[in-house]
Amino acid sequence: MGERIGIVWNPIKVDEDELRDAVTAVFPADFEVLWWATTREDPGRIVAGEAVTGGCDVLIAVGGDGTVRVVAEAVAGTDTALGIVPRGTGNLLARNLGIPLGDLTAALERIRDREEEQRLDLGWVALGDEADAVEQAFTVMIGFGLDAQMLAETDEELKAKAGWLAYVQALGRAAAATELVDTAIALDDEEPEEVRVHTMLIGNCGTIQAGITLLPDAVPDDGRLDVLLVSAEGFAGWVDTARSVLWDNGLRRLISGAEDAVSTDSATHASAERIRVVLREPQPFEIDGEEAGEASSFTVRVQPGAVRVR
Repeated sequence: MGERIGIVWNPIKVDEDELRDAVTAVFPADFEVLWWATTREDPGRIVAGEAVTGGCDVLIAVGGDGTVRVVAEAVAGTDTALGIVPRGTGNLLARNLGIPLGDLTAALERIRDREEEQRLDLGWVALGDEADAVEQAFTVMIGFGLDAQMLAETDEELKAKAGWLAYVQALGRAAAATELVDTAIALDDEEPEEVRVHTMLIGNCGTIQAGITLLPDAVPDDGRLDVLLVSAEGFAGWVDTARSVLWDNGLRRLISGAEDAVSTDSATHASAERIRVVLREPQPFEIDGEEAGEASSFTVRVQPGAVRVR
């Protein structure tokens, strides 16, 4: 008897007939396949919970990063494995894990054949005061500043037509709107440190679109979260930041085989298991590449080995 497979799919991201044909072709007849579609009212959180409770051996997220995130949240700490069929714009977790992009059959075959199954840490963020905040999971990265502002500036209609290239148009507007903000940051049991930054990224994986690595030390199963603080100001500061990302922690690191991320005056790297941040002014916030409103404070922790990914 084959496994019980649950599929949580986003109708906006994938054609149902195409998906059902691919599933039928890939999984043998003795596999039990159950289906749940996401809706505007439930982007997947409720149905994913139902699938886990219903005893699915594997729960496959078919959609963008948002669908993957809520399914990962549902299977965290359970015996249900996570399968990923990337059909979004960013597909950030799939990129970091080497999952085939743009090929339904190849992604499904990887899940069926249990290729490169691994344990994945999961990050959790609580926006607002710790006492009444609700935690949300993230699989790749969260933060505020340039990336979150860029998401807020991105035209959704253009994004639907041009994919991630739509973000390029928004980059200039976002950079103009992003200013240094007074921030208190506490890593693990350390005392809070006062810094002025315009961008803060916290992640479990480090690579984004176009193969750019923002968190070069990030490892998805090391039980830690990596942090990037950017305080660039003026032309010289942005040149310093670009050199840090593209050269020091990019090409030169690849050539030399360096092990540790290089910090500069404008781009600082760190890591921790727990992080507490308080901002003097609320800032647009993003979770795994999706807008999450504004935040004036947040707490982050890592859940080691929370999800088994196929």
